[in-house]
Amino acid sequence: MTENNTADPAFMDLLERIATALERQVETPHPSPPSEEFSAFVWQASSLRFDAVRSVNRIPLSLLRGIDYQQDKLIENTLRFARGFAANNALLWGARGTGKSSLVKAIHGEVCAGNPLVLVEIHREDLSTLPQLLNAISTDPRRFIVFCDDLAFESGESSYKSLKAILEGGIEGRPDNVIFYATSNRRHLMARDMIENERSTAINPSEAVEEKVSLSDRFGLWLGFHSIDQDTYLAMINGYADAFGLATGSARAELEKQSLAWSVSRGSRSGRVAWQFIMDAAGEAGIRIEF
Repeated sequence: MTENNTADPAFMDLLERIATALERQVETPHPSPPSEEFSAFVWQASSLRFDAVRSVNRIPLSLLRGIDYQQDKLIENTLRFARGFAANNALLWGARGTGKSSLVKAIHGEVCAGNPLVLVEIHREDLSTLPQLLNAISTDPRRFIVFCDDLAFESGESSYKSLKAILEGGIEGRPDNVIFYATSNRRHLMARDMIENERSTAINPSEAVEEKVSLSDRFGLWLGFHSIDQDTYLAMINGYADAFGLATGSARAELEKQSLAWSVSRGSRSGRVAWQFIMDAAGEAGIRIEF
C-alpha cells in the first residue's frame, strides 16, 4: 500500500506542494524599498513594508519656542548629514510635552525641502526588525533619518542589545546613508528601578548596569529638554496667537490669563499644554489652524 502511494504521481505532486509551502513559511521576506514619491514613512514590521505618510503631523519650526539651543544643535547635525557629511545619532531626552518629537519632525520638514532627506518612523516594539529596515534602504541614494519616538526599555527586555550593535559596535553597523534619532523621557532609556534591580542582583553590579546604560552612550548627540517657566510658556502662547491671528490687541491679556488657568488645570506648563490651549481657543473663536 505504501509503495503504491509513493509511486503515485498525484501523491508525489502533493508532497512537493506541501514541501514548497513549508519552505515559503520559513523564508525571510525581503521588504521593498520605500517609494521615491514621498519623504516620510512609517515602518510596518508585521508586513515588512514602508507605509507612506502623505501629510506629516508637524508644527512649523518657526513656531517652536523655548528650545532654541536644542533646535540649533539638531538642525546643524541634520543639515550636515543631509549634505553627506559626518553627523551623530541623536537622543532627545527630558520632560514630557517639551517638544522633543515636534522638533524632529519640524527639522525634517525644514531640511528635506532642499535635500533628499527621508524620515522613517519605527515603533519601539518593532526594533527587532531594524536590520530588515536598514537592509531595504542601504542602497538607496537618499539620506534617511530613522526615528523612534518615546524610546525606553523595561525589565526583561533584550531588544536594546540589537539596537546597540546597530548604532555602533556591530560588524555591519548602520549604513552611511542612515542616522538614528530617538526621543525618551529617560536619559538612560531605562527606568531607575530597573537600574537599581540590576545593581542589587548582579555578581558585579557595576558591569550589569553598564551594559544597559551604555546604550545611551551610542548616541553622540544628547539634547536635554526641561520644564519651562511662566515667561517661556506665555511666549509660546503669544507666538501661536500671532501666527493664527488669535486675540489681537487688548484681548491678548485675557488670552494669557486664560492660558495660565489652563496650565494650572493641567498641572504643568509645557509646549504641549500651550498647543492644546491654543487649539481650544482657536476652535472657540472659529479659527481654522492650517499650515
